[in-house]
Amino acid sequence: MNTKFFPLKQLPSKAERHKLFGSVLPVPRTKPIEKSQMADLQNTKKDFLFDLDAVGISNVKHPVSVTGDLDPKVQSSIANISFSTSLKSTSKGTNMSRFTEQLSTYYRQGVFQADWQILKTFTKELADRLDQQDATIELQFPWFFERRGPQSDLAGLNHTDITMKVIYDYQTGYTLSASLSALITTLCPCSKEISEYSAHNQRGVVSIEVELNEGAVQAEMDWKTMLLEAAESNASARIHPVLKRPDEKMVTEQAYENPRFVEDMVRLVAADLYEMDMVDKFRVACRNEESIHMHDAIASVTYDKRTENLG
Repeated sequence: MNTKFFPLKQLPSKAERHKLFGSVLPVPRTKPIEKSQMADLQNTKKDFLFDLDAVGISNVKHPVSVTGDLDPKVQSSIANISFSTSLKSTSKGTNMSRFTEQLSTYYRQGVFQADWQILKTFTKELADRLDQQDATIELQFPWFFERRGPQSDLAGLNHTDITMKVIYDYQTGYTLSASLSALITTLCPCSKEISEYSAHNQRGVVSIEVELNEGAVQAEMDWKTMLLEAAESNASARIHPVLKRPDEKMVTEQAYENPRFVEDMVRLVAADLYEMDMVDKFRVACRNEESIHMHDAIASVTYDKRTENLG
């Protein structure tokens, strides 16, 4: 086999190529390089007109350890994190690097977990590090859980989107809030009632937002599992990652036996949340992607148990 070799083009040196594409020589350095000698504009103290509700950083992607009652009981997820604190009008800014500095410290120590007690400690330490009276951390991450076919017992992984938010305030203490969204199956009661046979169904999404008390920190049962069960157990049927024909028969018949309007869904889920001692306030929303309509069906309910008139 004849192989032809072609002469390579003689290129300029790498330094010359950089210069060709716009690189220039450094200018003489006149400003200090030691931190102690650098100007700190963010710590400037003047009247800057307004207090700020929040200042910080968001869209921070970082690994987080997640534990729960459902398999896999220990998993590593990727969280999208926001950090913030309030700021008085007498301060120009906050030190942004301290947010990620503390996150890095927790990660290196192997203690950064989606755990209420850890996040409570994190926010208080963050407020102290920032020399502020409050701090907030919010994590959004996917949580995976095993789901088995009802007849075949074949397993696969479902997932739901979780949000955990902790607010620390020197005067009022901690505020814990969480949210979860779960896919469900609903079968239309009206379609079942008026049709000679069968009924249309649809896939829906239940969104739960809760404000939690200290019971959530101390609870023996995983709060994520409890919220997930509230959403799924009130649906016509659950969503499965693996379904064989015997499974499909069971799920289809279960849905037919448990028809649900979107209004039914939010009321039933709300009843479960109402009975959870760790939940002080909740909002439940459901959106069904209708299978025979051009539109989606929606409903929601908000309730604060602390405002009940017990008299």
